[in-house]
Amino acid sequence: MAQNFLSCDREQDFLLPPSVGEWLPAGHLAWWLLDVVEQLDLQAFYAGYRVDGSGRAAHNPAMMVALWLYAYCVGESSSRQVERRCVEDVAFRVIAANRVPDHTTISRFRQRHAQRLADLFVQVLAVCAKAGMVKVGTVAVDGTKMRANAGLSANRGYAKIRAEVERFLADADAVDQAENERFGEARGDELPAELANPVTRRERLERARRELEAEQAARVAEHEAMLARRANQRERTGRTPKGRPPGTGPGAEPPAEAKRNITDPESRIMRDKGAHVQGYNAQALTGEHGLIIAADVTTSPNDSHQLVPMLAAARENLKRIDHQRKINCVLADGGYWNHEQISELRQTGTVVVIPTHDPHNTQRKRQPRQGPEADRINTILATPAGRRLYRRRAELVEPVFAHTKHTRRITRFSRRGTTAARAEWRLIAATHNLLKLFRYQPAGA
Repeated sequence: MAQNFLSCDREQDFLLPPSVGEWLPAGHLAWWLLDVVEQLDLQAFYAGYRVDGSGRAAHNPAMMVALWLYAYCVGESSSRQVERRCVEDVAFRVIAANRVPDHTTISRFRQRHAQRLADLFVQVLAVCAKAGMVKVGTVAVDGTKMRANAGLSANRGYAKIRAEVERFLADADAVDQAENERFGEARGDELPAELANPVTRRERLERARRELEAEQAARVAEHEAMLARRANQRERTGRTPKGRPPGTGPGAEPPAEAKRNITDPESRIMRDKGAHVQGYNAQALTGEHGLIIAADVTTSPNDSHQLVPMLAAARENLKRIDHQRKINCVLADGGYWNHEQISELRQTGTVVVIPTHDPHNTQRKRQPRQGPEADRINTILATPAGRRLYRRRAELVEPVFAHTKHTRRITRFSRRGTTAARAEWRLIAATHNLLKLFRYQPAGA
C-alpha cells in the first residue's frame, strides 16, 4: 500500500484569488493593531501630502504608520529588514496590504514624520486610559543606556579633530585653486561630494570642534566668575575666602582628553554594566501594569538631574489625556538622588522614596546621604510598609527595559542625534504600551 502524504505541489495555480483576510487568525496582533490605528488621529501625517492628487501616488500614511508600529512591536527597526519582511512575513504583508515599499521609502517616512510618530505616544496613552490601564498613584522612574548609531572607535580628541578640519579646508582650497587655473571664469565641475555635501564627515568634524571649544569657553567663564566672586568677597570682608585657593584654571583650548564622536557628535561615552558604550541615557516613568507614562532621552551619563523633568513630562502627558488622578509617590534608585529636586517635589505634595545609600557602590564605601530629606526617607524605609512600597519600584519599571532590550531586541537607536533618538525612544515607548494593551485583561474578566 502506498504511503499517504498531503500534496506539496508548488506549481499549483490558485483557482480563486487568495484573500488576505485568511492569512492570519482573527486575534492576531496585526489585525488588532490595524484596528487601533483606525482610532488614532493621523491628520498631521496626511497634511504633508498634496491635496490636488497630482504627482506620483504615495503609500497611504495610515498603512506606513501601522507598518512602523508593528515593526517596533516585533523588535524590527531596520528599514531594510522591514522591506524584506514585507515579502517574507505574512503579518507584514497583511499590514502593507500585500505591497512592498522599498527600504528608502520606509526610512524616509520615519525620518520625515519622526516627531509625528513620537507624538503618537500620547494618543496611545489615551487609548490605554480608556481601557482603564492608566493608574498613577505610585510611579517609578529609571533609565537605561541605549547604544547610539555610532561606535566608540569614532571618537576623536580635539587636536585630531582640528587637524582633520584644517586638512579638509586645505583640500578645498587646493581644489578651488586647481579649478581656477583650469576653468578660469567658467563654472567648471562641482566640488567633490565629501566637500560639498552638508551632511558629510567634514561638517560633523566642524560641529564637534565647535562643541568642544564652546564647552571649554564655558569652563573658562565659570573659572573667571569664581575668581571674581572671591575677589569681591575679599574686598568686602578684608579676608581671604575659605577653601582651597583656585589654581590657574582651564586653558583656552580644550584638554587632550576631551573627545567627540564624529559619527554622532551628540552621543556620549557612557558606562553600562561596567563597560563603555557610545550612546544615550533613555528615561522611562511607569505606572501600574508597567505602562510608560513619560519617556525621554538625555546625553547626561547619570540620572541625578532627571527626577523633576520626568515627573513634569508625566504630569503634562496625563493632562493631555485628561486623566484626573494625581501622582502621589515616585520611586527611584540611588542614582536619582538630588536633594534640591527631592525637596522641590515634596513641596508639591509628592512623596519621593530613594534609598540614601547605593547598594552597588560597596567598593567606594560612600557614606549614606545626610540631611532632612534623607532622614525623612530613612524613616519611611525603616517600616515594613515602607520597604514593601519601595520593592514595587523593580516590578513597575525594570521589566520595561528587559522587555525592550531582551524580548524585542531593541538595544540601539537607528537614527543619529538627540532629537532623532528622543523621537525614536518615544515610538519604542508607544509600541511597548500597545503590546501591554494588546495583552491586557481587566481584573474582572
